Order: sequence, then structure tokens, then C-alpha cells
Amino acid sequence: MDFINNLFIIFCYFLAIPTLVFSLQVFLASAKRKPKEKSVTSSSRVTVLVPAHNEELIIANTLPAIISQLKSNDMLLVVADNCTDNTSSIAESCGAKVIERKDDKQRGKGYALDFGLQFIAENDPPEIVIIIDADCSLSSDCIEILAQRAKIENKPIQALDLMKAPKNKSITQEIAEFAWVVKNQVRPLGLMHLGLPCQLMGTGMAFPWQLLSQANLAHGNMVEDMKLGIDLAVQGFTTTFCPEARVTSEFPVSQQVASAQRTRWEHGHLSMIFAETPRLLKQAIHKRDMSLLSMALDLSVPPLSVLGLSLVGMLSIALCLAFFSVYLIPAIFMTSLSGIFAVAVFTAWYRFGREIVAFKTLCAVPLYILHKIPLYFSFLIKRQQDWVKTERRR
Repeated sequence: MDFINNLFIIFCYFLAIPTLVFSLQVFLASAKRKPKEKSVTSSSRVTVLVPAHNEELIIANTLPAIISQLKSNDMLLVVADNCTDNTSSIAESCGAKVIERKDDKQRGKGYALDFGLQFIAENDPPEIVIIIDADCSLSSDCIEILAQRAKIENKPIQALDLMKAPKNKSITQEIAEFAWVVKNQVRPLGLMHLGLPCQLMGTGMAFPWQLLSQANLAHGNMVEDMKLGIDLAVQGFTTTFCPEARVTSEFPVSQQVASAQRTRWEHGHLSMIFAETPRLLKQAIHKRDMSLLSMALDLSVPPLSVLGLSLVGMLSIALCLAFFSVYLIPAIFMTSLSGIFAVAVFTAWYRFGREIVAFKTLCAVPLYILHKIPLYFSFLIKRQQDWVKTERRR
């Protein structure tokens, strides 16, 4: 029995790392801080790169908003990637420069971005490249803010990337929107308050050209943004969070499409944890780099549903061990850890999520977590490994 208890405590310690990292991020983000004054610098020549695959239903809303923020010497470049609809013609009518890519074998956003970078390299590259997804709306001055920060800091800059649920949203969609806020706003904000970097999020990303031009994007990784951020961090260029700039998109209305999108994101995220956390830790120790250590710890935090399920499962086992033996340490430890997690989630909701999720809806989070068990079970037995585009629905 002592061996089982000792082994279980080791597992508890491993679970404590992401739980405490997540909780610390939430508590730091919730502390009120004075907003930073906007810095002003000379304008940089910018290219906004928009990868697009069959986006005729939405791209006409996105591109004019981007063009309205560009200066005369800037460029909007759309990569129409394996499109079978009117994406190209619509983008051209909006005033964008459009290049088309056809390759049925190499499919994915990474390949589309690499194709766009090759075009930029051959046509008088700008100082700054900003990547925006084709379904995003932008806050005012988003492009200028990102470009200035990228020029000043000479590193990747990540805007606040939010997703909104549709108007007639279900309880599941409300909770998903809140979970997105926690992941892409609350946690990076906590890291920013410590002067630490965040992960790249896929859209609203600004890069100095000399930095991005050396990046390897020609792959079909499901979370190419996260992979790019880690690769650049290992090279010494960590990502700075810039909440003053904001990009927003909407969750798919179709439950089937939303489920496919969620599977791609979460399977990709979990795969990245196992593949990249050890590399980041190794590099952090080798270089004695606190930023890399921070990124490794941040990456170790799984999706909230996974973390919540893990805590409930371990707490249940700990209580069983306490019931059948006098060894109470695991039960006390897991009860405390679960309590910290619950307080952190409530704090994130109270500070950032009350307008998204009502308190009675928040109480339904355990049911939301349970309904995602098949998604995580499929990761163990048949994980998604290929990039799959989220299709639009009329």
C-alpha cells in the first residue's frame, strides 16, 4: 500500500504543475493594472498576409476592414489556397493582391503561409508581416499597433484573439466562448504582467520580415501557430502579448463543424504538449532562460476540460485511498489542489466572463466537461494528425 500511495503522490505532483501555473496566471491577470501608454514610432511598411481556403461567405467582410487600416505603401496579400469557390475574385474586387495555390497533396494553413512568404520574398519585402485569418474582424488601429510593437521589439507580437458564439447561442457555446477568453486573454495577460512571453494564436500575429522569412512553415501541423512560436522562442525570439490590438471571429453555427474544429484544436494542443514541452524545458535549462521555462510551463497546461477531468479523477482515487487506508496525504493534497483550481476558474469568470456566462450556466461546466470525454478518448485511440479546414455553412 505504501508503494501505491507514493506512486500516486508522484502523479499528484505532476498534475500540480499545470494546475498551479494556470491558477497563478488567472490571479495575476485579475489584478488591476494601469494601462500602458501607447508608444509612437515611425511607420513601417507592412504586408498583411491572409491565407484563405473557400472563404467566399466571409472574406468580403474581413478584407475592407484590413484595407481601411493600411497606408499607401502597404499591401494586402491573399493566398487563395486550393479554392473551389469565388474567394479569389471576391478578394480581388476588395482591392487585395491575390495569388492562387493548387496542391492537393500538401494541404494546410502552413503551406499556404509559406507560399505567401515566397511571393513576398520575391517582390520587395516589407519591414513587417502581419498574419490575419480570413474570418476576422479587427479593432481600430490594430494593424498600426501590431506593426509598431513588432518594429520596436524586433520579435513576434500577438494580438488579443477572441472568438464569439452566435447570437442564439447554446449553453455549450457560451461555455466554449468563456473557455476561449480564459485561454487567449486571461492566461496571456497574467504572463504579460510578469514580463513573460505568450504562445502564438494563429491570427493577429505580427513579425519583423527578417525573422519570419527564416521560419519553417511548409508543413501540415494542426497547430502551426503554436509550433512557429515555439521554434522562434528557441531561436531567442519569444512572443509578446499585445491586448491593445484585437482580432475577433465567430464559432461555427453548425454543431458538426464546431465539433470538427474543436477536435483539430484540442488534439493538436495535446500533441504539442507531449512533443514540445520536453524540448522547451531542455533549452530553458541549457540556456538558463526564464522566458523559455515560462513557455514550457504554460504549454504544459492542457485544455481546461482535460485539467478539470484529471483533477476530478485523481481526487476520486485519493478519497478512495483515504477510505481504505489511514494514509490521508493524497486526499488532503488533491482536495487542496482541486480547491485552488475551482477558485481560479471562479476568479476568471468573475473578472472576465460574467458578461458571457451567467452564474447558473457556470455551474453546468462539469456537464460540459463530461460531454467532451469522447473527444479526449479519441485522442488516445485515434488522434487527428492531419490539418482539416473548418468549412463554412450558409
